[in-house]
Amino acid sequence: MKNQDFTVSGNIVDVVGKKIFKGSIQIENGIVKKITAGPCETDHYILPGLIDAHIHIESSMLIPSEFARLAVVHGTVATVSDPHEIANVLGVPGVRFMIGNGAKVPFKFNFGASSCVPATSFETAGARLGLEEIEELLSMKEVKYLSEMMNYPGVLFGDPEVLAKLKLAGKYKKPVDGHAPGLKGDEAARYAGAGITTDHECFSREEALDKIKHGMKILIREGSAAKNFEALFSLVDEFPDMVMFCSDDKHPDDLADGHINELVKRSLAKGMDVFNVLRACTFNPVMHYKLETGLLREGDAADFIITDNLKDFNVLSTWVDGLKVAEAGKTLIQRIAETPFNNFNIEPISEESIRVKQQQGLIRVQEAYDGQLITGAVCVEPKLENGCLVSDPGRDILKLIVKNRYSETPAGIGFIRGLGLKRGAVASCVAHDSHNIVASGTDDESICKAVNLIIRNKGGVSLVDGDFEEVLPLPFAGIMTVEDGYIVAGKYRRMDKLVKALGSPLRAPFMTLSFMALLVIPNLKLSDQGLFDGEKFAFTQLFKI
Repeated sequence: MKNQDFTVSGNIVDVVGKKIFKGSIQIENGIVKKITAGPCETDHYILPGLIDAHIHIESSMLIPSEFARLAVVHGTVATVSDPHEIANVLGVPGVRFMIGNGAKVPFKFNFGASSCVPATSFETAGARLGLEEIEELLSMKEVKYLSEMMNYPGVLFGDPEVLAKLKLAGKYKKPVDGHAPGLKGDEAARYAGAGITTDHECFSREEALDKIKHGMKILIREGSAAKNFEALFSLVDEFPDMVMFCSDDKHPDDLADGHINELVKRSLAKGMDVFNVLRACTFNPVMHYKLETGLLREGDAADFIITDNLKDFNVLSTWVDGLKVAEAGKTLIQRIAETPFNNFNIEPISEESIRVKQQQGLIRVQEAYDGQLITGAVCVEPKLENGCLVSDPGRDILKLIVKNRYSETPAGIGFIRGLGLKRGAVASCVAHDSHNIVASGTDDESICKAVNLIIRNKGGVSLVDGDFEEVLPLPFAGIMTVEDGYIVAGKYRRMDKLVKALGSPLRAPFMTLSFMALLVIPNLKLSDQGLFDGEKFAFTQLFKI
């Protein structure tokens, strides 16, 4: 793809000056050379390309170059991307791969230095990013920020390593992203006061308002699992300079269908101010993160989209650095070939290895909620067979395991309610943040089959229904594939239908499952090392006597 000099005409949307006027834009060598107001024959709208202000590319199960091929169709030209999924598996070499692969396509990836790898000391990851590694990444021009500081207890209680990481961000004059679900009041003030500038974890308007009061910008998230737009959208008009749009995690089938453009459409349908909406996914992230993404100003990179109107917001074409990268719903970015590398070191498991013998008392069960990353915690009488605890699909209480995939150790074992399976089992190596294997099912045999499918393929998502087995291999770090993104989307869509046929009522069952090991989100979670209380930030026991 080569730059060409050309001129486009239409209704020019100036998100900086907050005005719309007819005119033409002269593009030379990928740069906006001149903007001229004047009559034109087309009624199309020309506006800056869209930006996802916080996303983990790895959650799409695609490498960056393939992610870009799908995203540009929806008008996305840039992302602010935290690579902590691959960092947890492969460390700095994994992050460098993401940067290098992303640079091979016309798309503006803006990666961060992952601040919490591993996310906690209560789980096993494949790598660790200490102060030396964080500084190595922050010193790179391609790294724009210190990504989400999930260890908010470390911030609040002055953990020396956490404070040193924040100091490094200040040294390189790069902003710090936050991650503090439920934090309010004095604690929110102290968290923001440590230099943390954003949060994408707000699930209530009250929480978001409190953080805005303390100077934090709110990233309104609508991903495949966590959906907070309906709770927070009013902030766009109330605090237009303090909000951005993001997806955080986007599975391949959802990415094939839409991206940030969907939030724009929904916002405009609610009658929100067009400039406030567009600035939330163009101007605001460019200003906050100091991105090199164009905003349709003279001298800017020619990163723009053309839409039919500002109501239906159908993206007709997308341009990055003056290159047309999508048109009429089709990507124009060529595929990039890469050779996978991985970190996967275990043998298949047995049913005996995940048995839990009867003890006195109730058991603690984590409760999954549709569209949320937070979980509940309930205590119930366990179901027993032959002196062992087993799944009870009649009460929707299923065994849940997390198996360390980096070394041979016993699995963490718990129980979950809300997954809803009536038969069979599911497993995934996309398990935030350490990407061990998480699995749940109605019986131990099915659980082991599903886990062993993942082990044999060195990563992926799997499903078992009696003798029927299905797996989507993810051989790149165990969490991504180098396949065509649209083919992957189709395969994942099939997996999604199959797990729902097993009884799950969740909108995104695999995505929800992937967060059941995310210890930094309350309440009750499970790591490969055991059951974890996210409010006390400490291990707890399965049995409550």
